[in-house]
Amino acid sequence: MRLETCWFCSSNIYPGRGVMFARNDGTVFRFCRSKCHNNFKMKRNPRKVKWTKAYRAARGKDLTNDTTFELERKRNRPERYNRDVMQKTLKAMEKITEIRHKRESRFIANRLKERKRQEAKLARKQLEQEIHIIKSPAAALASSSKEKVKTPIEKVRDREAMQE
Repeated sequence: MRLETCWFCSSNIYPGRGVMFARNDGTVFRFCRSKCHNNFKMKRNPRKVKWTKAYRAARGKDLTNDTTFELERKRNRPERYNRDVMQKTLKAMEKITEIRHKRESRFIANRLKERKRQEAKLARKQLEQEIHIIKSPAAALASSSKEKVKTPIEKVRDREAMQE
């Protein structure tokens, strides 16, 4: 069973599904659903449509350059069937999918760390700007009384009191 990939969104197309469009020059485009086909006919760029894999790859939201993707490459070279090689290949495929999932989750976690740092920074800045909303009026009065500026007359009285 051969799985094709959609030209527009890069998702898998299973046999008996999707639409195939052949241009006059002989190039063949395969689409997984009418949504992709219609976007192609409207001459939309897949890198600018947010739900496509091309958009996510262009914006750095998905892991694109990884050695685990080498297994998915299309090979047109016929291979002689060997039971041992086939069993080893299937085991390797399972391990590679586990490795890929771990790497993808690590990539996403690292990508989200930066956003968390930015949110914390913005929260601190907002807190500094709007601290007067959080402080109670009694605390504000107490702090303002400590920082009260004395008039010259009060200063003289304080000096006289200290001398006595």
